[in-house]
Amino acid sequence: MSFEVTGKIVAKFDVVQRTESFRTREFVIEKTDDIGGKFISQYIKFQLVQDRTALIDRFQEGDEVKVSFNLKGSKWEKDGRVNYITNLDAWKIELVQPSQSMSSASVMSDMNSGYNPAPQEDMSEGDDLPF
Repeated sequence: MSFEVTGKIVAKFDVVQRTESFRTREFVIEKTDDIGGKFISQYIKFQLVQDRTALIDRFQEGDEVKVSFNLKGSKWEKDGRVNYITNLDAWKIELVQPSQSMSSASVMSDMNSGYNPAPQEDMSEGDDLPF
């Protein structure tokens, strides 16, 4: 199953060599949703495996990224105990560029909220300050 999510990188961890032939690396993004005017943050941890552990190297904490990932689950048994594990295996990370439409949406939101900045006056002709 393949999914995508966009958020801000808040943590990057070192590569962990699990076995001689298997390595992983984890990172976390913060996804913030506006739910009825209340902002709720979700912290989502992803796993990179094998040759993909370097995918996160070119990004910094604070970068807004789109992560493409697969949802994987497994069953693990040991000493008669059963455990279920879910992994979000990232396979592609892209930097999100601010778009013009987002800027326009922000301006429209400001207009709808009653925000109306005062026009800037040209002060190059002289100083009309009363003091």
